[in-house]
Amino acid sequence: MVSGRALHFVFKVADRTLTAKFYRDVLGMKVLRHEEFSEGCEAACNGPYANRWSKTMSSESLKRAADTNWPVKEQNGLKYLEAPGGYKFYIIDKPQPVDKDPVVKVSLASSNLAKSIAYWNVLLTLKIFEKTDKSATLGFSNDQSKLELIDIGIPVDHAKAYGRIAFSCPFEEQPIIDQKIQEAKGKILTPLISLDTPGKATVRVIILADPDDHEICFVDDESFRQLSQVDPNSDADLDKYIKSDKSRA
Repeated sequence: MVSGRALHFVFKVADRTLTAKFYRDVLGMKVLRHEEFSEGCEAACNGPYANRWSKTMSSESLKRAADTNWPVKEQNGLKYLEAPGGYKFYIIDKPQPVDKDPVVKVSLASSNLAKSIAYWNVLLTLKIFEKTDKSATLGFSNDQSKLELIDIGIPVDHAKAYGRIAFSCPFEEQPIIDQKIQEAKGKILTPLISLDTPGKATVRVIILADPDDHEICFVDDESFRQLSQVDPNSDADLDKYIKSDKSRA
């Protein structure tokens, strides 16, 4: 059993200015940390690229966006906001919870629900909280954000999109995950590796891919808790680097 903790989902974005506006001003998120890099990450945190990149972490998701000018769309009776790049954020029109993560779940497409469940539930030991013929909702704990797998019945086309879901687990459990995936002949995109962030804690990660090539990161929880301390200067740092980003000129 993996003692996992849901952390975050990584998006590749093309327009940092508009993206920052969406997450901060529309969803009401706060910038927790911002890290600026001039070279690619050894674990491909920035996708398969070697140019300058940055990393920003946010919380307090899904605040009401009724007073913004951002379009509110609807699909199957559910209202949603579309982030730059096309990512959809479905809004639950209820008071934001104070005792658990306001992000209820992350939904990913599956070409074969049975195979996906076998991977996430059996191999990675996420619990099944809900299941229908076409979807399954899994997670490590009831009070954490969940992962929803939706069967689309055809191969998942990632095109040029890039995303990665991240969990933490105890340091000593990472080699166990590594061994289980190897024995199951699953994909390991990046074997166990230590990643340095200048002036901050070094973390160890392993990067996997599920049967539909959705990327998964498991980082050691002890080091990540040190690395993920809130930086009060992050908001100003993000604005500074966006303003000085010559690639967007």
